[in-house]
Amino acid sequence: MKAVHVLLLFCQVASSVRHHLKYFLSASSGLQTFPEFVAFSMVDDIQGGYCDSRRERPELKQDWIKKLIQDYPHLLEWYGQECVRYQHIYRANIDILKQQMNQTGGVHIFQRVHGCEWDDETGEVNAFNQFGYNGEDFIALDPKTMTWIAAKPQAVIIKHKWDKDVIYLEAKRIFNTQGCPERLNTYLEYLKGFLSRTELPSVSLLQKTPSSPVSCHASGFYPDRATLIWRKDGEELHEDVELGEILPNHDGTFQTSADLNVSSVPPEDWRRYDCVFHLSGVKDDVVTKLDKAEIRTNWEKPSDEIVLISAVVVVLLLVFITAAAAAVGFIFYKKKKVQRPPSPPDSSSELSEKLNPET
Repeated sequence: MKAVHVLLLFCQVASSVRHHLKYFLSASSGLQTFPEFVAFSMVDDIQGGYCDSRRERPELKQDWIKKLIQDYPHLLEWYGQECVRYQHIYRANIDILKQQMNQTGGVHIFQRVHGCEWDDETGEVNAFNQFGYNGEDFIALDPKTMTWIAAKPQAVIIKHKWDKDVIYLEAKRIFNTQGCPERLNTYLEYLKGFLSRTELPSVSLLQKTPSSPVSCHASGFYPDRATLIWRKDGEELHEDVELGEILPNHDGTFQTSADLNVSSVPPEDWRRYDCVFHLSGVKDDVVTKLDKAEIRTNWEKPSDEIVLISAVVVVLLLVFITAAAAAVGFIFYKKKKVQRPPSPPDSSSELSEKLNPET
């Protein structure tokens, strides 16, 4: 009986892991402060490459994708060409949809997410290829029947046209079942080392005014299993301390902060306080003494003001990006080792699905 219990416990723990590769593409009109076209890739929710209509070349967001491009430099040029090509096609698609729906001005968003999900235990692959317009589902490909599903009445005509494109459907079937999972496995090999790394942060003491709390700001650490606390005489403080959330940086690392109210702390007692950063799996902590000479502020030195404002801007940008994504209706659809280079797919397997394929 005991052996059966242990076996059941093992079965519960040893669950499979689902990995996914997703490509997000979005075109917009009527947004003056936002690029007209944006595209980026995600592997297990970790961003790889990024491009938009305001950049001449794709941007490599993480070290793992930079390493992959070093090994296969032709991919960077190919993705750059694809980014430019998709810009024109997706802008045209917005114009077509606006005409079909009798729309003129205002903000309009055309989006696509496609890729695949792979179970590392069963080998099962689930592909997806979905389009949205103005924050709502528009049309999607059923990977089992290889037919299009119209989510809007305006998409029915497009569905009938795309269902007849047997060349594209066959190419997409091959990409869904072979190309996408093979590419995902290759990316996972490069991602493995990236995920197993540990990076300690740079820690700064920030203060807006002499009466403001002192913020201990740690940025650039990985992974996000970390703590940041204030201590007095070696004992952790809970009163007069406000802990911040762990937030992502643009480069895949993380940042966090802990504020200490020093209004009631006599100057001679400051040396009794320190800020302690602990990263899971790392033996030595990063300890920063509470020292007025080390505080960066915007009320004393102009050069320090730049540093403080930069730290605040990082947080504001994260908030803005989140808000902007929600405003334009971004829809994040949640739905064995291969030793081969991630070659670009044939152009027929990555068609842009023009809304007027006959022209």
